[in-house]
Amino acid sequence: MHRTYQIITDATADMVPEMLVGLPEVQVIPMGVTLGEKAYTYGPGGDITVEEFYAAQRDGKFATTSQINPTVYLEHFEACLQKGEDVLYLCLTSGVSGTFQTASLCAAELQEKYPEGKVICIDSLCASVGEGFLVREAARKQKEGLTLDELVQWVNDHRQKVCHWFTVDTFEHLKHGGRVSGAAAMMGTLLQIKPMLHVSMEGKLDVAEKPRGAKRALAAQLARMKKGWTPEEGKLIVVGHGDCIDRAQELAEQVKTLYPDTEIYIAPIGPIIGSHTGPGMLALIFWGTER
Repeated sequence: MHRTYQIITDATADMVPEMLVGLPEVQVIPMGVTLGEKAYTYGPGGDITVEEFYAAQRDGKFATTSQINPTVYLEHFEACLQKGEDVLYLCLTSGVSGTFQTASLCAAELQEKYPEGKVICIDSLCASVGEGFLVREAARKQKEGLTLDELVQWVNDHRQKVCHWFTVDTFEHLKHGGRVSGAAAMMGTLLQIKPMLHVSMEGKLDVAEKPRGAKRALAAQLARMKKGWTPEEGKLIVVGHGDCIDRAQELAEQVKTLYPDTEIYIAPIGPIIGSHTGPGMLALIFWGTER
């Protein structure tokens, strides 16, 4: 008989509760975010909400994030092993964080203490609502009856098919985080450029296009979906937004008009990725061939 296993992820995996209705429970490890000078915890049991975070950003505060402490990983993983459950941890992409490395070291340490158990860490190569998308689909596969080893294989085969196309409304936070230069930020703001970024095959954030104005930016996202969407993998679509629900609803409606049989969820982009992208970010996530 196969041991049961628990899917665990981190607070970067942005989802809404409706996405997991009827599926096995997914554990979420909270993460740290510093806003202005003050440190907060985001995620289950945390002390800052998405709304409070974006209100502070709009107020002119900049945010930074910190990696999960190894003791937190050990606590979460060990609690499962003590119950006789194995662990599958789907982690924020290594392209933007060293989290995967830390988690893997903790897993190796526990493997010695619990030789009969398994703690498998997978670099999702995804972020924010893209990571949430992959976690949700993994939970769907767990419900279908995949064993831990089968699900590990499935995630490794599918993680690079999660397409992230997102536009950023302001250059301020990208500039503050060192992702664009001051000169590029100034020029982009003057020209009303809404840079479209994507998560590359290596899990890094890259600029793909520089559409001018919000309408063109939205059209550019839809064009990417038309080009590469693979509904045979699944009809799930997630629209993520950084405190701009109206634009998220507009994008979701346009997708629904083009593809009526999709399963669309709108999810807020939390502080972990929002720290780098700021308010007004709009993301479109789907299964596709063109990442």
